[in-house]
Amino acid sequence: MADEITVLFTSAGRRNQLIDCFRRDAEELGLRLRVLAADLRPELSSACHAADAAFAVPRCTSEEYVPQLLEIARAEGVKLVVPTIDPELGPLSRQQAQFAKLGTRVVVSEPGVVALAGDKQATAERLAAAGVTTPATCALVEYMAAPDRLRWPVVVKPRSGSASVGIVRPMTREELDGLDAAADSIVQELWRGTEYTVNMFFDASGTLRCAVPHRRIEVRAGEVSKGRTERIPRLLEAAELIASAISGAARGPLCFQAIVDDTGACGVFEINARFGGGYPLAHRAGARFSRWLLQEATGVLSDASTDWRTGVTMLRYDAAVFIDE
Repeated sequence: MADEITVLFTSAGRRNQLIDCFRRDAEELGLRLRVLAADLRPELSSACHAADAAFAVPRCTSEEYVPQLLEIARAEGVKLVVPTIDPELGPLSRQQAQFAKLGTRVVVSEPGVVALAGDKQATAERLAAAGVTTPATCALVEYMAAPDRLRWPVVVKPRSGSASVGIVRPMTREELDGLDAAADSIVQELWRGTEYTVNMFFDASGTLRCAVPHRRIEVRAGEVSKGRTERIPRLLEAAELIASAISGAARGPLCFQAIVDDTGACGVFEINARFGGGYPLAHRAGARFSRWLLQEATGVLSDASTDWRTGVTMLRYDAAVFIDE
């Protein structure tokens, strides 16, 4: 019988494609994969219905969230916990040692990397110090006091937002007058050009092993719905600079967003310390992050590499799970 490994996907929502990536890679590795999924309302989560077992848990902001996940990991013999949304990364990162006592690895970076990725102003400052080109950035309150400090046009974002929620792209300076200057928001120079996501994989030692840029051809609710892998040297160089900026503290999947303008210059404006929503495109192109995580979890030497295919296009469509009660 093949070796069995149990993987728990948290805040599973509709991450069915991510689960499928793990299932396919486990099968190729000769592993019997047992998929668990946790969500606030598993009965309304398509990914939970695709799992072998599902669990209802509190919101990830609750003090009971991590203790309940620890109990699931203990009771079910979970080997890997795969977080999928930003708000749960901090609590899980800080409690990695508690999971490790159970023989469970949480696929998350060190707390400092998670905190950096969750703070867009700190991200801009750290990247600029590391030599990564990034749009000029300042706090909203600073900008309102001296608007000439940034070139127009600008974009206003929550300092710790995600999924494009709360972004304002003012057409005129007057539109900014109605914003709360005391809000925890940042203002960035708005770069124009082609938007990319770069999916990165860091091994268990914190070494960057692979980076895969894809063009964001079409985006819905902050997640790419149409994309194509492209080997852009400047984006790959940016990935190396980002890896040096976070100095070996990253683990597993991360991704960053960037704009490439008409001159070929690229500006990085956001980092996510988790699987990106468009990761299945990188997987299809040959960057098998899920395979490499399964190899690490089972003590097999990872065959992580940069051997992925350019020109692979993803065209997402809606599917449905039907439940007869």
